[in-house]
Amino acid sequence: MPLILGTNSIKDTGYDVDNSVRLNRGDSANFTRTPSSASNRRTWTWSGWVKRSGLGNIQTLFDGSDGGYPEIFYFDADDKFLYHHDISGSDYKLISSQVFRDVSAWYHIVVAKDTTQSTETNRLKVYVNGSQITMNESALGYPTQNFEGAININDLHIIGNWKTNSYYVDGYLCEVAFVDGTQLDATSFGEFDSDSGIWKPKDFKDDVTFGTNGFYLDFADSADLGDDESGNGNDWTENNITATDQSTDTCTNNFATWNGVKPLTRGALSEGNLVFTGVSGNETTYSSIGASSGKWYFEVKGTTNGDRMSVGCAQKFVQGDQHQQTTNTNGIGYDGVTGSLYVNNSDVATYSTYSNTDIIGVALDLDNRKIYFSVNGTWQNSADPSAGSNGYSLPSNLTDEDFWFFAVSDTYGSGATAWSANFGSPQFSISSGNSDPNGYGNFEYGTENFYALNSKNLAEFG
Repeated sequence: MPLILGTNSIKDTGYDVDNSVRLNRGDSANFTRTPSSASNRRTWTWSGWVKRSGLGNIQTLFDGSDGGYPEIFYFDADDKFLYHHDISGSDYKLISSQVFRDVSAWYHIVVAKDTTQSTETNRLKVYVNGSQITMNESALGYPTQNFEGAININDLHIIGNWKTNSYYVDGYLCEVAFVDGTQLDATSFGEFDSDSGIWKPKDFKDDVTFGTNGFYLDFADSADLGDDESGNGNDWTENNITATDQSTDTCTNNFATWNGVKPLTRGALSEGNLVFTGVSGNETTYSSIGASSGKWYFEVKGTTNGDRMSVGCAQKFVQGDQHQQTTNTNGIGYDGVTGSLYVNNSDVATYSTYSNTDIIGVALDLDNRKIYFSVNGTWQNSADPSAGSNGYSLPSNLTDEDFWFFAVSDTYGSGATAWSANFGSPQFSISSGNSDPNGYGNFEYGTENFYALNSKNLAEFG
């Protein structure tokens, strides 16, 4: 499969996508629309970019319903991609051989249908990152020739859920489009970068004929995230989606989140893997993107302060590790209850304590091997990250050869502790608004000369 837009990104894509929408499974977030009239039920194309957050459960990208019978495509509990038309006497199902488990990168998915084709394998095509993937026939197989499905009927359609089940998307969507009446391939919506070989989006709005029920959602209006920009006026209703669910984490600039692949036995992630909730202590989560050089900044805000939280960074993590980064010989953690700064499990300094509603800033200078901490904009130890003064040196036993990751830990006790990360595209509202020197990110405080941890900055500095 071609490279996906992850941390191995390109600085300039030629066409920039500014916004996505963050869908949280726990909120039952989705978009709905019922077309005023049926249109072409044999031929259509759906295109969208998807960044997954949760794995191991069914997540529905698109659902069209004929009464109680859906035509849908989704990720299944094994993280494979499925197309399924479920209607009495006319069931069809296709499943990918590949699994899709990278929660640090964006996938471009195109589902293109044309049941008028005489060759059955041409009736339903799926492209991922520019290449058509093999969809294996189950016992149900491909639609018959000229079969009319439920998508494009004048009944309920859903983006992000399945009408008759609670199979919500956990993750991000951007550049979602539907072309009514034409079967298109992936090159209508994207192209390979000539230098890197990475599949990237292109501006397709004026090059496709959307058709009667066609639409294009760019999620640019935070007050109306379901606004159709195709020119058709086929707007979608937002359900359990608010303005703060608009994100700048997109298929042309991929931001770090918490790592949804690392198993959490004593905690959970939500809100696009930006909120970490510890439930019984001694659990750590790490950023999905790391760096080995450059200057990086992120913030963390408490939403529920149960017992104790440590904020910092670590160089290596262990799958299934239930301990905070401060008890291992691989990181630095700033404890909110005691104000202690721990390095390799040793108490080396005392800063201010912090608690729920406080915003902790972490500035990591990998070029000069220093780390700085702030509480509500006040730098601890009278530090000045921009001047390089009064920061704490990274442990000498950890070299520059490995990547550093931001990290937080729920350290003690049994009370639930929830903290929301801001890697530049926050889940919570920002009152002041500060971007990094490249104009990326939306931080409450920030600091000059330090950058948001995203793919464009990494292509330049990381």
